[in-house]
Amino acid sequence: MLIRIAHSPDPDDAFMFYGFSSGGVPSEPYAFEHILDDIQTLNERALQGTYEVSAISIHAFPYVADKYALMSCGSSMGDGYGPMIVTREPTTIDDLRGRKIAVPGKMTTAFLTLQLLLGKDTFVPEVVIFDEIPAAVKSGSVDAGLLIHEGQITYEREGLHLVVDLGVWWQEKTGLPLPLGGNVVRRDLGDDHCREITRLVRESIRYSLAHRQEAVAFALKYGRGLDLQLADRFVGMYVNDWTVDYGERGREAVRRLLEEGAQAGIVPAPKELAFI
Repeated sequence: MLIRIAHSPDPDDAFMFYGFSSGGVPSEPYAFEHILDDIQTLNERALQGTYEVSAISIHAFPYVADKYALMSCGSSMGDGYGPMIVTREPTTIDDLRGRKIAVPGKMTTAFLTLQLLLGKDTFVPEVVIFDEIPAAVKSGSVDAGLLIHEGQITYEREGLHLVVDLGVWWQEKTGLPLPLGGNVVRRDLGDDHCREITRLVRESIRYSLAHRQEAVAFALKYGRGLDLQLADRFVGMYVNDWTVDYGERGREAVRRLLEEGAQAGIVPAPKELAFI
């Protein structure tokens, strides 16, 4: 049975699925085909129900909840860290309002959290491919940039200045980690397949964590501008115990984020928030 697993071409996702890629975790009775694309594209394709399994932004889940269920594994949590706003010169949060800010996609959780911070429609978003955002900030084509992925640990060597870490802001506000991304499985596969595929994905994550050195070396080829040490640091930020299972605190973080987004008029309230 062919199951397409769509995810970002990033070190953390590559690490997560090393168990499958290495053959360490057998996939039978499924044949897993990995589809690589940026997160904004994956969010858009999830709207159409394109893939059986996909990484998505938590921001996007209310829009696809009729087609997909959240897996209880595979989360990317910002536990006291997260997407970052950077500028060419030192700037305050208040100075960001009314400014043009490069964002990696309007369905990313980073964009949702930025709107919760500044207020909806209080700045001018410009969608830029995520790994081109630092260059856009340096060139002056935008006033600030919203960094995700490895840009969060490489922005200083680009000479950029941190305005706010949204993961820190969210944790100070709520006491919870910031749920950035998750894996979803398409409901029309049926409950049994949804549960079994989720079990296998969890086993791949566990295998990768148990074979960390080999899995990081494999993931490094997806690390734009990262050496082995930085790749290991980045992977550790987003593939950890939260990824094995959200746990009750992680589940509460998802509920809180989407509730606040709905109250702010940014996302519809999901009718059901179930974890497979």
